[in-house]
Amino acid sequence: MYKRPPTTNSSPNGAPSDSAGGDGKTGPDRPWKPRLALLVAATFFMEFLDATILTTAIPSIAADFRVDAVDVNITMTVYLLAVGSGIPVSGWLAERYSPRRIFILAIAIFTAASLLCAMSPNLAFLALSRIVQGLGGAMMVPVGTLMVLRDTPKSQLLVATAFLAWPGLLAPVLAPVAGGVISTYLSWHWIFLINLPLGIGAVIAALRLTPKTPAIQSHRLDWQGLVLTTAGVGALIAGLELASSHPETPWAGVSAIIGSALLVTAVLWMRASPNPLFDLKVFHSRTFRATATGGFIYRLTISSIPFLLPLMFQTGFGWSPVQAGVMVTAVFIGNICIKPATTPLIRRFGFKTVLVFSALASACTFAGFAFLTPSTPAPLTFALLLCSGAFRSAGFSAYASLQYADTKAAQLTSAATVSATLVQLATGVGIAVGALLIRFFAPNSTEAADAAAPYRAALLVMAALMVTSALDSVLLPKRPGAALVGTGANDGPPD
Repeated sequence: MYKRPPTTNSSPNGAPSDSAGGDGKTGPDRPWKPRLALLVAATFFMEFLDATILTTAIPSIAADFRVDAVDVNITMTVYLLAVGSGIPVSGWLAERYSPRRIFILAIAIFTAASLLCAMSPNLAFLALSRIVQGLGGAMMVPVGTLMVLRDTPKSQLLVATAFLAWPGLLAPVLAPVAGGVISTYLSWHWIFLINLPLGIGAVIAALRLTPKTPAIQSHRLDWQGLVLTTAGVGALIAGLELASSHPETPWAGVSAIIGSALLVTAVLWMRASPNPLFDLKVFHSRTFRATATGGFIYRLTISSIPFLLPLMFQTGFGWSPVQAGVMVTAVFIGNICIKPATTPLIRRFGFKTVLVFSALASACTFAGFAFLTPSTPAPLTFALLLCSGAFRSAGFSAYASLQYADTKAAQLTSAATVSATLVQLATGVGIAVGALLIRFFAPNSTEAADAAAPYRAALLVMAALMVTSALDSVLLPKRPGAALVGTGANDGPPD
């Protein structure tokens, strides 16, 4: 779809070549840029964190603006809609005006919008500011990923993507705790004010670290594909949000059906268009296609756990928000502890084995959560959550790397943008399905039942879904992503 600059080389099959790069070095001697990957990961963390951090601050915001707490949910919904709807056009903007410019602009927009959010005098102003913040975040994720991928040799891709994977794992777990602490001991305004020094620092670092690649004279924007994709993603996310917050209304199903129909139409259009918004040939690669099959299910299920567990601990067990938040941080600790071993494990056993084991082991921990009770010893509960965090981290990192293993250089923009869209949808689907399962398994008012029963049932369903992702991984080729785990993959820093 997109053409690379004439100074960039690629291998005969179109994959990113180790001889490409703008630093004057060629072959295996060309270093990758861990500082750039860390910068991009830090901006991802800000975007992912702000997607859910307001949850525990909703009562404080409602009290300040003198509105019902349920009305404040609009600030989270419009943010997710802005992120999901803004991602599709980000790839074209990066190619047209250069990834460096768009990435820096995205950080600046996100930071400025954060200040507007903190200064909001009413709910309407806050919602509008959140839309602007979401649009900035929408450009940071795929464009930042594109910059890292283009500057990383194949032999270092496994390590580089490990840097990019951690925000999606940690932010959903830390968000409720961070939001609760900030709104309790400071005020909800500081949820946005802390983005200011981080954003300013990220802009300064981006000016120094991002490569000055020239803009590509791309074809005109595929407006038809953009409108269909943006409207489809937006309608689908809106339907998912309505399904989790207002499942009693028919609008959730209507919105989801319309969104799905628009996305199907968008796919048909882009397959027939000579200059499509996305190069859908990226799905010809089985390793990339895995991110839309087993990878989508995997992300869906792990996205539901930070939503289900705190609710079960508080509503089902009667724990305080602080007690539940502290216990769920065990998942975060598990993520961190396994990180140094993730890349060596993938190199030692291969992607397929790690994916299958991570999915089955995660399914076991989800089932284990369903058998927890208020009287379960705290160390045992903590250990189970710790193991779950470790397993989910290994699988998440493996998917993040594998999806680009066989992607051609000319398809990187489309691959990064499509992947970011799928991740956003998987997160929304995970929370929506979790909420629907809780309502579906809720006992009748005449029944005297365990208050945690709906959450136990939902967790068992999620365990079953996780097993299906393992089945998809079993069907992968014998050695998927072999180019990423070769002998030349040991030159980078540890995961």
